[in-house]
Amino acid sequence: MRRDTSRSDFTRCIDTSITTAVEVMRSGGVVAFPTDTFYGLGVDPFNEDAVRSIFRIKGRPVDSPVPILLGEMDDLRLVSNQPTTEVYKLAMAFWPGALTLVLQSVDELPDVVSAGAGTVGVRVPDHAVPRDIARSFGGPVTGTSANISGQEPLKTADEVRLAFGDTIDFIVDGNCGAHSQASTVVDFSVDPPVVRRHGAIPLDSLQRICTDIVG
Repeated sequence: MRRDTSRSDFTRCIDTSITTAVEVMRSGGVVAFPTDTFYGLGVDPFNEDAVRSIFRIKGRPVDSPVPILLGEMDDLRLVSNQPTTEVYKLAMAFWPGALTLVLQSVDELPDVVSAGAGTVGVRVPDHAVPRDIARSFGGPVTGTSANISGQEPLKTADEVRLAFGDTIDFIVDGNCGAHSQASTVVDFSVDPPVVRRHGAIPLDSLQRICTDIVG
């Protein structure tokens, strides 16, 4: 009987792409990859020069914070000191998923990540590629949307190539998730926590887990 190798070939291709993406980021380069919402741009968030290169590529104002993606919920403490019980409740309920939590950042994160606010927006995406990249990288990666500032986020590798040309060092080919909206953003750096951006997860779903959240 003929063995179908299409799945194993695809898996090997993805594994190779992830390995290359990690090598590029470790050398300070910029990688584009699919997520559960849109294509994202990944660099080492602890490398200030690499983070600033994202702003140049996107034409994005430096007063805009850069979101962070994690491979696992347990990696929260790599970017934020002492997440609260309520933070963990929401993370357990909606991660992996389209929920970004804004928390006080660790001192080691460059100010450019938070636009000087001392906070970090973080989530575990519901997509294997960025999670596997973060796991292989050994820590968090940036996950700002792959788009020219002010334009719509992009959903395909071809759109990313057309928009950015050779300014991105490596693009991981793949399919984005089905979410048509960006992630919902909840700010836990203030009390009570506030929804800063309404997105894929509605307010009432959040409030069933954490009643203090205001919209």
